[in-house]
Amino acid sequence: MSPPSDANAPDAAHSPSTEHSRGNSDRHFWKFWLVFLSLCLLVFASVLEGSIITTALPTVARAPEASSQYIWIANSFTLSQTAIQPLTAQLCDIFGRRAPLLLAIGLFALGSGLAGRATGVAMIITGRTIQGLGSRSIYMLVDLIVCDLVSLRDRGKYLGIVLSTAAVGAILSPVFGGGLARPIGDGRSISTWRQIGRRIDWLGNTLFVASITLMLLGLVFSGAIAPWSSYSVLVPLVLATGWIAFHAFEASEWCYEPSVPPTLFTNRTSLVGFLLAFDAAMLLQWTIYFLSIYFQGVQSTSPLTSGVNTLPYNAFLIPAAMVACGIMSKTGVYRPLHAVGFGFVALGVIFQMFTAIGQGFLATTILPAIQAALPDTEIASATGMYAFLRSFGFVWGVTVPSLVFNAYFDKNIHRTSNAALRQSVRIGSAYGTASGAYLDDLSAAARAEVESVYRYALRAVWRTAIAFSLLGFVLCFGARQLELRKEVGKDFGLREKRDPEREG
Repeated sequence: MSPPSDANAPDAAHSPSTEHSRGNSDRHFWKFWLVFLSLCLLVFASVLEGSIITTALPTVARAPEASSQYIWIANSFTLSQTAIQPLTAQLCDIFGRRAPLLLAIGLFALGSGLAGRATGVAMIITGRTIQGLGSRSIYMLVDLIVCDLVSLRDRGKYLGIVLSTAAVGAILSPVFGGGLARPIGDGRSISTWRQIGRRIDWLGNTLFVASITLMLLGLVFSGAIAPWSSYSVLVPLVLATGWIAFHAFEASEWCYEPSVPPTLFTNRTSLVGFLLAFDAAMLLQWTIYFLSIYFQGVQSTSPLTSGVNTLPYNAFLIPAAMVACGIMSKTGVYRPLHAVGFGFVALGVIFQMFTAIGQGFLATTILPAIQAALPDTEIASATGMYAFLRSFGFVWGVTVPSLVFNAYFDKNIHRTSNAALRQSVRIGSAYGTASGAYLDDLSAAARAEVESVYRYALRAVWRTAIAFSLLGFVLCFGARQLELRKEVGKDFGLREKRDPEREG
């Protein structure tokens, strides 16, 4: 596999500037792979830090000061990374790729330092909030830069390599998290800051960030912290819905350069692609979080063993992704891959490897399908919206199954004979008790009863996941099969520095 280059033409060997062409080709080859390797390392670090909390969370939630705030530890990272994606994409159109990427790296490093040195729950939440601002921006920018560097037809291959490094981080993060839980581009010319200010959609970004933040707050509060009928849940959700509707109007034709161009959703194929990205991300987070609940709450394993038990999931994810992107690069088809992917995810209730295979098929094939339906001028906005919807899906991937799990746990808690035990589990707090440490404090009889209730709740969680998987399967057939271009746009790719001496 080699980076795209125009220096390999058949007549190049007989050109008077053969040595000069070869030198440019060699420099392009090494520059491409150095840039690409750096991007892969960034994704590895981002995924490792972002996912490391999954197996440690049930243990962290056992701490007295964290018992009522565990949902924030899980969602603060995802909440902060979700709402800023359209703004990040717009900044990429204005400043190019380098400056936003460096800013994202700085935020990620700062948040990681705060979370790593945390002395309390508030500091963990603060650190992971800042960390999330940088983490998802890094992932979105890496996707965007890779798409800038290679043709539409080849993007699946290179995004597959990026996914491979991300999966290595995902493979290591449950083990690291479980172990630590034990005691012990190319910029556009800008002449003035006034022009920069005019190009940023200030009102649109403000409305979008505010509405998405309110919606996420409502979702986080719901169930685990407050009932759905409470003002703390309904008011944010109602306000968020109204502001999103106004944001859609604000992004109409009279807005010079909207942060979320409405044209992204007027194409049927891109619209279906965005819905599939959201659904796939939700199901991915769904599986990651509740496999840990199953192993720790039902199988009574330690956080470390729980992390090891999820390794088969990650082991099958990478090969499946590479197979899918290879098929797409070779044949140019993507719609059957999406259908196969969601079909396998639906079968994940049997073996976790089926879910991994399905998610692998979806991970590298949805974004190129979205971009195939849009002009190159909207690639940054489309990539930003894709990243946003995946982040938004991650939030729902924790919120929806948590609501189902807590609801069915509360519905079946009467099966336990110990009245004191029923009182000890507050309504809507079942997720926070799903750990081996909690079960170890119970008698053998009480433990067996609680594990039985966990099983009932988890069955409902997986059945709901099947429904969303089948929804994605049906949506796949709403997209059209478009041609994946084999050329890189003239305004994209690696830019060589000009050499005045050679030009003279």
